[in-house]
Amino acid sequence: MNPRPVALLGSAVLLCTGLAACGGDAEPAAGERILTVYAASSLRVVFEELGEEFESTHPGVAVRFNFAGSSDLAAQIRQGAPADVFASADERSMEMAGPMAEGWRPFATNTLAIAVPTDNPAGIDRLEDLASEGVQLVTCAPEVPCGAAAATVERNAGLDWKPVSEEPSVADVLGKVASGEADAGLVYVTDVAAAGDRVASIEIPARVNATNSYPIVTLGGSEFQVDLAAEWVDLVLGAEGRTRLGAAGFGTP
Repeated sequence: MNPRPVALLGSAVLLCTGLAACGGDAEPAAGERILTVYAASSLRVVFEELGEEFESTHPGVAVRFNFAGSSDLAAQIRQGAPADVFASADERSMEMAGPMAEGWRPFATNTLAIAVPTDNPAGIDRLEDLASEGVQLVTCAPEVPCGAAAATVERNAGLDWKPVSEEPSVADVLGKVASGEADAGLVYVTDVAAAGDRVASIEIPARVNATNSYPIVTLGGSEFQVDLAAEWVDLVLGAEGRTRLGAAGFGTP
């Protein structure tokens, strides 16, 4: 594959965007405890649901999320970002977070699917079509878990595709497909399910597909909420977390 330049957003921008999108005001209310969870963008729907559940059973606690590509989140954590929990879309990104992320535990798995616009203008109906001339394919950047998984699928299938864009997160890939800016994108099966009728899905044969294992860990943020972080991890690993993850299309580790 030919390397392509990738425009990754800066850590500070991603941090601000992720927290603002899901956590409300930056300043906590008087007496309010904040649990800060850094999580792969593919976990947004499930984790926001679990966040509501967690807040309902923990009065005076607010869960704030930073959703982004796992490799970028790992870089932020390694640079000292005040996160209490990190949930990554692959083990490589978890290891990139450094010593603070030791002791992580797997909690889910995910595989890839082909997302196409609902009208499928390029007429894509199988994996091999992604390597056809003129197909506007979008993937994640190679350093992002969904990009590494796409490279595995490409290698397993013996194909050579030429993406027109390599994005910093799976959410960005899905957005380009849903808006019609791309003919196809490689995303997680969970993202296709969450997108509803915004995109159509084409299955990737299991014999060439890639499976990512998702790990989670408590961290030592600047205002570390050790008890809350451990309880959040227990929620994700427990029956409620497994049920919601399964309903969203995630597999068990």
